[in-house]
Amino acid sequence: MPVGSIIGAEFPVALVRTEPIQQRGADRLNALLDAAATIVDEIGFDRLTTAMIAERSGASIGTVYRYFPDRIAVLQALRERSMARFRSRIVSLIESEAPSSWWEAVDLGVTSFVELYRAEPGFRIIHFVDRERIPAGGTEDDIDMPFAKMYSQVLTEVFGLDGGENLDFHLEVAVEMMDAILSRAFAYDADGDERYIAEARRVLHGYLTGLFGPVAG
Repeated sequence: MPVGSIIGAEFPVALVRTEPIQQRGADRLNALLDAAATIVDEIGFDRLTTAMIAERSGASIGTVYRYFPDRIAVLQALRERSMARFRSRIVSLIESEAPSSWWEAVDLGVTSFVELYRAEPGFRIIHFVDRERIPAGGTEDDIDMPFAKMYSQVLTEVFGLDGGENLDFHLEVAVEMMDAILSRAFAYDADGDERYIAEARRVLHGYLTGLFGPVAG
């Protein structure tokens, strides 16, 4: 599996009511999502309304509803865009940094997460929308190919990690731990509390090397 496969499905996604084929439409869609992201950072996702998005973006309410049936669809599309940018950043870092081991590749995932938290408006929406999108009685597999599964294939095929048949599960646990600790790092500090960021790396390294053995080199 090539490293670029981490990116997964391209944005925009099927959640958008009208698929913008022309650049003008794509720009309008991104302007709506930019407005939503800014509002989410200011007041949280619970208070976000389509009227706020229209006002902030300078678009009519009809334009908002042309693309999104309701506020939840906006939040879902914002989540998809944030995840696409997160995955794209990981690929960019792996290609530029050329990690020599599977752990260095994992560590770049942490770096990407931290960078997006600092620079991507609305990035924290990922957690809320994940819960909203999973149907009752369903799993993340009902949404798309989980990020941990794609990453495990890259670590196996590109970096030679022999993680065994439970590698997908162990990486999913690792992602959950990283997510929880880094979310706390940015809960009260827009730049991230470095103590929690360092601890996220330490916990991940200890957990994964405890399962797969020390990193060669």
